[in-house]
Amino acid sequence: MAHPRMYDDADPLLVRLRTLCLAFPEAVEKETFGRPTFRCGKIFAYFGQGQKDHPREASVQVLPEADEREALLADPRFYVPSYIGAYGWVGLDLSDGDPDWQEIAELLDSSYRHIAPARCLARLEQEGSPADSKP
Repeated sequence: MAHPRMYDDADPLLVRLRTLCLAFPEAVEKETFGRPTFRCGKIFAYFGQGQKDHPREASVQVLPEADEREALLADPRFYVPSYIGAYGWVGLDLSDGDPDWQEIAELLDSSYRHIAPARCLARLEQEGSPADSKP
């Protein structure tokens, strides 16, 4: 049984996030469990996954550097998402005010670098990261 779609394609937060994510080499979007995921082979970002009994429709989940995770979670905007949090992922709630898109681009860059194959990382170094330009 397919999961129902749990997002709106026209959501301005998703539109902006999609633009950033798809700027990475060979990045694609794929709907999984009713939510958009961004991949380069493996997933490097999720949109809209929350915590059990606390859905966060306006959020992004990334896989930060291990040494940055604790500092991120000390910030009240960040949380440990259900299911994937145990594997090092963190969520960033986008629903309060105007998100810092430069910060989000940097988080996406770090997450992408965890999963991207060497050929994509070489392209990223050659072409520059979306985090290098003003989102």
